[in-house]
Amino acid sequence: MNSIGRALGDLCARHGRRPPARASLYSVLRRLEGHTYEASRLPPHVRNALYNMAPSGPVPGPQVVLYCLNHGSLAAASFAAGLPWLDLYQASYLPGWRPRSRGLLDAVLRVRGIR
Repeated sequence: MNSIGRALGDLCARHGRRPPARASLYSVLRRLEGHTYEASRLPPHVRNALYNMAPSGPVPGPQVVLYCLNHGSLAAASFAAGLPWLDLYQASYLPGWRPRSRGLLDAVLRVRGIR
């Protein structure tokens, strides 16, 4: 986020514009179209965590994070922790988190420097 803010600030300065507030950047990130993953190409432990989804077809990245941390094994949680930061950030706004799983997500976000 820091590097995005700096780059955007430099671009705005060159064009004589005020840079957007940090809150505006985070608001945009929540609404961006994130990554999608083909369910059939995910590792078996991740597919097991996606217990009520079709065995093939696209799965949004934030959903993968939610299901892996809420319902998955340690291997699935590890997979989710390594997903792109946008998936992790957007997953933090999804409803349905179990308290302990939410704590794990918050720890991953902190360690990865996302929040």
